[in-house]
Amino acid sequence: MTSRERVQKALNHEETDKIPVDCGGMRSTGLLGVAYNRLKEHVGIKGGKTKIYDIVQQLAIPEEWYLEKFCIDVMDLARTFADNEEEWREWQLPDGSRAFIPAWLRIERKGDSWVCINKDNDIVAKMPADSLYFDQLIWPLYGVHKENFDDLPQSIEKIMWSHMTDPLWKNAERPDFYQLVREKARKLYEETDYAIMTGFGGQLFELGQFLYRNDEFMMNLLAHRKEMEKMFDKLLEIHLEKLEPFLDAVSPYVQIIVMGDDLGTQNGPMISPKLYREVFYPRHREIYQMVKQKTDIAVFMHSCGGIYEFLPDLIEAGVDIINPVQTQSAGMDPIRLKKEFGKDLVFWGGGIDTQHNLPNLTAQKVKDEVKRNVEIFMPGGGYVFNQIHNILADVPPENIIAMYEAVHEM
Repeated sequence: MTSRERVQKALNHEETDKIPVDCGGMRSTGLLGVAYNRLKEHVGIKGGKTKIYDIVQQLAIPEEWYLEKFCIDVMDLARTFADNEEEWREWQLPDGSRAFIPAWLRIERKGDSWVCINKDNDIVAKMPADSLYFDQLIWPLYGVHKENFDDLPQSIEKIMWSHMTDPLWKNAERPDFYQLVREKARKLYEETDYAIMTGFGGQLFELGQFLYRNDEFMMNLLAHRKEMEKMFDKLLEIHLEKLEPFLDAVSPYVQIIVMGDDLGTQNGPMISPKLYREVFYPRHREIYQMVKQKTDIAVFMHSCGGIYEFLPDLIEAGVDIINPVQTQSAGMDPIRLKKEFGKDLVFWGGGIDTQHNLPNLTAQKVKDEVKRNVEIFMPGGGYVFNQIHNILADVPPENIIAMYEAVHEM
C-alpha cells in the first residue's frame, strides 16, 4: 500500500495496513528548526539544509532522510516551492545552530532583537532576545471603525502572518500563479506516492484577531457586531475569489486542503456556540462547500484548544478532518471524541501532548502515551498520527524517535 493509498483509506474511515503518519504536512504538524538540528546531530545526519519555511514559528522543512526514517506519508505542496537555492540565505537559530531562511523576507537585527520589515519600512514582527518565535507588532484596524471594507486587502497585507507567508503563497501575485501551482502539484503527484496537502486558510475569526488585536476584536464582536459582519462578508468574498481558481489548479492532484480558525483555548471555546452558529458557521460553510462542490478534496480544519462544542457545526459545514486534537484541553477526551464523532471526522493528531509530555517524559513513557492514544483513535480507520501541534525546541531527540517507534510498533 502506498502512502497516498494509506492516507486515502484513513480519510474513507477504512482500516489501513499501518497507521498513516504526518510530519510537516501543514504548518501545525511539523517541528522547530532547533529540535530538527539536534535530531540530525543525534542520528548522525551530515549535510543537507535546514530550511525554515515558516519563520514565525521557526518550522523546518523535513528533509528526505526524515521522511524515510520515520515513514512519513504526507507532504505539503508548499515545500516544492522551496527548491530555488537562491531564495534562501544563511541564518543562526536561537540556539546558534545553522539554518537557512527565506531571502524574500527582509529580516534584520535591531539591537538584541530580530525584526521583519515590509515594503513600506514598517516593522511587522519582532523576535526578542531569548525568544523562539516572531511576535506580531501591527494590528492594522486597531481603534478603527469603518462603514465599508473595500480596502481590506491592503490591511491584510500588513498582518505578520500575511507578510511572512510560506514559499507557495509568496508567489500569489504572479500572473502565472495558478498555472505554476498546477504544474507543481501535478509533478509531485506523478513523481511521488505521498498524500499531498496544501494550505489555503480561509480564516475569519483569526483574521479578525490579527486585524484588530484580540482584546478589541472580542469586544467588537459584541459591541459592533454589524460592522464585524460587514468585515466577515468582505473576507468571505476575498476567500471565495481566491479559492475557486486555486481548486481548479490543484484538483485532481491534491488530496487534502487545509483550512484554519483557532476557536478554542485550553479551557474551552473562545466564543459561545450560539455566536459561532450565527456569525461564523454560515460563512465557513460557504468556503468548505465550495471545496465539496468542485472537488473530491478533503477539508482539513485546524483549530487548537477545546472545541468540542463546535464539532457538530463544523461537521455540518463540511469539515472532514480535525487537527490538532488537543486532548489535554477541556472537553477533548479521546474516548469521547472517537465515540461521538468517529464516524464523521478524521482525527489528525492527538498522538501525544507536545506542551508538557513530549519534552519532559522519559522515552518509555512517551511510547506509553502514544500507544494509549493511538489505540483509542485507530480502530475503524479515520486516524492519521501526528503529535499535538508542532514538536517544540526543547524536545529531546530520544523522545522524537521514541514517539515514532511507538507508532510503527503497533
